[in-house]
Amino acid sequence: DNACIESFHALIKREWLNRFKIENYQQAYVLVFEYINTFYNTVRIHSHCNYMSPNDYEKLYANYKKKAALIAG
Repeated sequence: DNACIESFHALIKREWLNRFKIENYQQAYVLVFEYINTFYNTVRIHSHCNYMSPNDYEKLYANYKKKAALIAG
């Protein structure tokens, strides 16, 4: 079943690639790389992060760890 990657392809087209007129492979490569590294993996909300962005989720986890360390002593 490849539903997961098909869903990703639909997202990248809908949220990013349809905004640009892509002239060549290099431009497409840069656009895909930019989308994944600067938006999808950092800013976009994800269901597995309780519908938070990965950055926000990691900040929440880091704060939790700090509080746990303070309580532990």
